[in-house]
Amino acid sequence: MLKKTSILTWLLLPLILTSCATENTSSNTENNSTTSITVYSGRNEKFIKPFFDEFEKNTGIKISARYGDSAELAAQILEEGANSPADVFLSQDAGAIGAIAANDLLSILNSSSTSVVLDKFKDPNSYWVGITGRARVLAYNPILVDETRVPKSIDELTNPKWKSKIGIAPTNSSFQSFVSAMLQVRGEAATLTWLEELVANDPQVFEKNGQIVEAIDAKVIEVGLVNHYYVYEISKSKGKNIDVANGYFEAGDVGNLLNVSALGILKTSQNIDSSYQLLDFLLSKESQVNFVEQSFEYSLISTVNPPIGMPKLDELQIPNVDLANLYDLKKTQDLLISSGLL
Repeated sequence: MLKKTSILTWLLLPLILTSCATENTSSNTENNSTTSITVYSGRNEKFIKPFFDEFEKNTGIKISARYGDSAELAAQILEEGANSPADVFLSQDAGAIGAIAANDLLSILNSSSTSVVLDKFKDPNSYWVGITGRARVLAYNPILVDETRVPKSIDELTNPKWKSKIGIAPTNSSFQSFVSAMLQVRGEAATLTWLEELVANDPQVFEKNGQIVEAIDAKVIEVGLVNHYYVYEISKSKGKNIDVANGYFEAGDVGNLLNVSALGILKTSQNIDSSYQLLDFLLSKESQVNFVEQSFEYSLISTVNPPIGMPKLDELQIPNVDLANLYDLKKTQDLLISSGLL
């Protein structure tokens, strides 16, 4: 029986996007310096604070951080508009920061700071830049599913042979971004059809990706749509190897989406120079290596190796999706509601 859960804060973003009026009060070429900056961080405090502490130690610039869900922080910035105290927005995904860019609240970033990142992982107008990458995968239990039987397309997941054996997290922003990407690639009608066929296959619904991985390990389900690093995280938390592996779809399949955590500098920031110092620090090779080792996410810099056991970034065969257009989730969530997943 399909379990229905509440809609996340993401549902509020399209409403805010249409109602917020913003005013730009400073130039993106301003080059002020300060000993303190305010960062709205969608990255978990436990994970990102050591990076902030290292930055403070290296530069003497203090970070006043506000932590929270990326969608909620984006909604807060949209509400604050030109009066936002934030200098920097560090988002967990492209969708949340895309909402800020769409309302013309971000500075155009200097190419001297962002050139190390491939263009497809940056906003085309240079309003934000990817910091790390998060690949969508099909996690599976290799005891229950032989590697040769792992589906090579998301369309195979609607086959009755996978009935009640699939785990998904429809209220999670990563799943919703995946559906938004499908809308880009396939259009509304085909996306709704896929969702309805998936619902008919009685997927097991979870709140979080990590719960899906744990259910695969426990043999409650056989496969699940998650981000790649959850297999590493759950294994690390349990202190042992788990019976879960990451599977990949065929080249260009929308199931291979790679979303990014991303950083933008607010137009209203009075601390542009210090904000750029934080950006440069996070994109430094040393920080990028630490990101990979600690979060198991991808570095978006070609000179940094991928997480152990993962394909190289250019081997992921990701679909042709404009990450900058993942921010408007109203249509996505309307389809999820229509299909019965929300």
